[in-house]
Amino acid sequence: MNHYRHWKFVFDSILAIMLLTVLLPLMILLLVIAGADTRSGGLFFQKRVGRSGKTFTIYKFRTIKKDGTKCSATGAFLRKFKLDELPQLFNILSGDMSFVGPRPDVEGYYDRLSGKDRNVLQLRPGITSEASIKYSNEEEILKAQKNPMQYNDEVVFPDKIKMNLHYLENMSFSGDMKILMRTVFRIFFK
Repeated sequence: MNHYRHWKFVFDSILAIMLLTVLLPLMILLLVIAGADTRSGGLFFQKRVGRSGKTFTIYKFRTIKKDGTKCSATGAFLRKFKLDELPQLFNILSGDMSFVGPRPDVEGYYDRLSGKDRNVLQLRPGITSEASIKYSNEEEILKAQKNPMQYNDEVVFPDKIKMNLHYLENMSFSGDMKILMRTVFRIFFK
């Protein structure tokens, strides 16, 4: 039995509170900027599949203009440095997400897993994971394919499942720290 699983939520909660304490002024500023830039309320809400296959509402700063056609200039900056995901600290505090775990997907993927692959649903979705680091340029990878949807369904998504199952069996505090550090490095030094 992996005892870290029981302490992971405590670690996530403490880290989320610490980060919110420091980052809340920046988050308020980004909310105002995102709202003005996209001509919206500044926040994006979407249903995602979470732990045990239950859906939850994920929070992000809005990066797409209100008409839904393209990413704003500010939105591109927020996405590049993953600042659009800062509101997910509230998802962590509510217990819907973790810092490290499979990225939460829209319905039609994780909720349709079968067999041992469904074990991935034992994990809280995360802000980052080994799979999200490996596929940090997923949009470009898929755009380069003749049939992006088929490539995702037959290559990318199964590889993510395999990596997330490996994480499930081997999760540890030190492993999470390594993933978090690699994520920060990837964001700022890629």
